[in-house]
Amino acid sequence: MSKRKEKTQMKEKEQDLESPEKNDNQELNTEVKNEETENADGQEIECPEAVTDTLESLQIKNTELQDKYVRLMAEFENFKKRTRQERLDLINSAGSEMIVNLLPVIDDMQRGLESSEKAEDIKSVREGFELIYNKFIGILKQKGLEPMDAKGKEFDTDFHEALTMVEDKKMKGKVVDVIEKGYTLNGKVIRFAKVIVGK
Repeated sequence: MSKRKEKTQMKEKEQDLESPEKNDNQELNTEVKNEETENADGQEIECPEAVTDTLESLQIKNTELQDKYVRLMAEFENFKKRTRQERLDLINSAGSEMIVNLLPVIDDMQRGLESSEKAEDIKSVREGFELIYNKFIGILKQKGLEPMDAKGKEFDTDFHEALTMVEDKKMKGKVVDVIEKGYTLNGKVIRFAKVIVGK
């Protein structure tokens, strides 16, 4: 037995006395050292101290990287949960904000319906409902809703949906009539205008 191996064994015994519980990395070091000190014939060979030092530093680095990886994965999972919850909260708060803005319109509609039961002047009832309609449209416009002005315009499949075509030489390829109004929300089409197109 070489002096180096004796020294290594003595160090290991001292470490065992100082801390009876070894971690996995220390056990792995010992196994690797024992394997490295024997060649294929079972004869003892000397293991350079630089190799064992490098091995130990690599194992420490490996442990640090594994720890870092586990922490990053945990942080990423927390981030995903947090953003999912924030998105749900945003959708819910946006919906509630819209409803709060529409409550005055509902109040006006109720008052209009109550007064229309007793009203004798149809013109004043109509004017009341026009005011309510304008208020309602005003709130929706504040949120980015815009009605499409399609009548008389060139037929465009990005904005219009043709329901039928009619013979009209003057309005060929143009929108003759609008059956159902189309709308955009912040520039994005949310409902296509249903139209009649001339051919």
